[in-house]
Amino acid sequence: MQHKQLRWVYLGLLSLIWGSSFILMKYALVGLTAMQVGALRVLITAIFLLIIGFRRLFKIQQKHWYYLTLNGFIGSFFPAFLMSYTVEKMDSAVVSILNSLTPLNTLIFGSLVFGFAFRRKQLLGVLIGLVGTLILILKGAELNPNQNYFYSSFILVASICYALNINILKKYLYDLDALSITVANFVILIVPSILLLAFTGFFTTFELNESSLKGLFYLTILAVLGTGLAKLMFNRLIQISSAIFSSSVTYIIPIVAITWGILDGETISFIQFVAAFIILLGVYIVNKAK
Repeated sequence: MQHKQLRWVYLGLLSLIWGSSFILMKYALVGLTAMQVGALRVLITAIFLLIIGFRRLFKIQQKHWYYLTLNGFIGSFFPAFLMSYTVEKMDSAVVSILNSLTPLNTLIFGSLVFGFAFRRKQLLGVLIGLVGTLILILKGAELNPNQNYFYSSFILVASICYALNINILKKYLYDLDALSITVANFVILIVPSILLLAFTGFFTTFELNESSLKGLFYLTILAVLGTGLAKLMFNRLIQISSAIFSSSVTYIIPIVAITWGILDGETISFIQFVAAFIILLGVYIVNKAK
């Protein structure tokens, strides 16, 4: 299959997998803390990737390790915790909509930090997306006063991390295959994840019960599919397409996540749907500008 067709296959699969990851995080948090979900997600993913790709580590040159380390922490480690804490405090569907700011941040930081071109029409798209985000947050805080919308800032930071991750990979790791990049990213994160689990008292106080077992079950699915395999596909997608196209996976993620959220009893108002549409319109303009 040619790259033009393959990139759309990856885009569709990633939208389905990552769109389902928000509800999986929500279920995992029933039996685990946000810190444990973030650390265990990274650790389980690392073990899975070592099983399928350990040999790839020997193909990596010394010059790559600095950017792989940077890529691992920015693109996987920090977002895992930011997402967990946010889903714990806010509806998973709303979190997925805010995550759609990733393409806008990819453009902004690609231009300001990595020297990629920035068009006037793309700037318009950025501003439209920001307006939609502001409406979404303010209306959500009005409709759900029991939710802490301060944590929406965590998703904004996570989307910036994803944007930096995409640009780093596109500019500095283009000569490595996707499996080597993904395995190396998570191998680097094993020790920090174990240290954080120890810090939370997981190894001494964790008890197996119905709630924690369900949490571990959903978390394992999230780690293997939503992080391990998805990261592998995403790294490959970045290599065979542009940074903006790769980040546009977040166009479709909210559709999947909102569907799961509604099925799980979450409520989305008409104004929030309008705000989501405004955000996606902004991202679309950014992506279509030549």
